[in-house]
Amino acid sequence: GIGYGIGAKTMKSSVDVINAVQKAIGSLSGLIFLLLIISQFVAYFTYTNLGTVMALSLSGLLQSANIGALPLLLGFIVVVAIIDLLLTGAIAKWAIFAPVFVPLLRKLGVEPEAVLAAYRVGDSPMNAITPLNAYFALMVGFAQKYDRNAGVGTVVSLMLPYVAWMFILWTGLFAIWKMLGLPWGI
Repeated sequence: GIGYGIGAKTMKSSVDVINAVQKAIGSLSGLIFLLLIISQFVAYFTYTNLGTVMALSLSGLLQSANIGALPLLLGFIVVVAIIDLLLTGAIAKWAIFAPVFVPLLRKLGVEPEAVLAAYRVGDSPMNAITPLNAYFALMVGFAQKYDRNAGVGTVVSLMLPYVAWMFILWTGLFAIWKMLGLPWGI
């Protein structure tokens, strides 16, 4: 970047380089703060062993219920989809879910890769209709470009059929993948 700036003559001194770095880091400040909060949450969660305690107590309950891996994963997909309407941001939500659900489902014989795949299936479709999504206001703005009366309800009602079909098809594909015993990764 510095070489390009010197070649393009947009950086003439070390002050220009420092200003460019400051601008780049300034745009990442929200993410840095979010990662700080997440790291503190994960550290306290690990320190207190709360995730392990929750996972062990829930796994005992689920083992006695004798529910198979696929129904557990399908239930997890539904839970993630419902929570996605209230808590957006895949990184933050996964940081909350992973310390509890990965050990819980691992104790019940479910691979961690399958838990992550189920999380992605439940998380992705709902992003289009949650008003808490960072890009939702942008979608409403684009809709208002073509229809001045468009609002949140308009966007949600237009996107709902797509969300429903994506959710159904992705969940079905996930179930087929699991039933066929295909590998989740390398």
